Amino acid sequence: MLAIDPTSPFSGGAILGDRVRMQDHATDPGVFIRSMATRGHLGGLALATPQAQRVLDAASMPWILVETVGVGQVEVEIAGAADTTVVVVTPGWGDGVQANKAGLLEIADVFVVNKSDRPGVAETVRDLELMLDLSVPGAWRPPIVQTVATAHQGVDDLWRVIGEHRAHIEKTGELERRRAGRLRDELRAIVVARLQERVDDRCRGDEFDALVQRVVARELDPYAAADLLVGLSATG
Repeated sequence: MLAIDPTSPFSGGAILGDRVRMQDHATDPGVFIRSMATRGHLGGLALATPQAQRVLDAASMPWILVETVGVGQVEVEIAGAADTTVVVVTPGWGDGVQANKAGLLEIADVFVVNKSDRPGVAETVRDLELMLDLSVPGAWRPPIVQTVATAHQGVDDLWRVIGEHRAHIEKTGELERRRAGRLRDELRAIVVARLQERVDDRCRGDEFDALVQRVVARELDPYAAADLLVGLSATG
């Protein structure tokens, strides 16, 4: 399992709380848990997550679980990194409007309403069903599973629908398409990271400081200064 936690933009640290919560299972047979910090990477995952997945796959791990920092309107990178994306919500998480704008519709293969022993579960299921009814019908309609994780309720149902989704994407060829797209996105992310390193290197030093001073003095506008930086980088 790969558990991703956010990195603080102020201290640069990460709590890695999942490592603490699951420490009792770290020594279970066939179980490996690795906590990872985002280190400023956006999208809900760490930049090194695909590489970690590849290592676990090479180690013949039959199942790889990736737990994200949480999914909102932009933290949806997990949809491209997993064969099956499970979105977990809880009763009282928001109304129907929140459900429609959260970006969940586009990424979820399975919905889980956890803590379903609490009030509001019926309303949450209703909002999710309404969201699905208003969407464009596809070959797979994400099922909604109610669970109570602390009591191990609904876990068997969740495992069953995950298996059904896996069988569906294998039969339709979607599994291979997803994996090909995953490699394409990974390559693009690596290129972007390499270019960002060059940008960071370029935006320091005497030449950069001199251009900043010219912008401050209104001798240049920021766009012209950026063009000069790019030109210097291309010829340097």
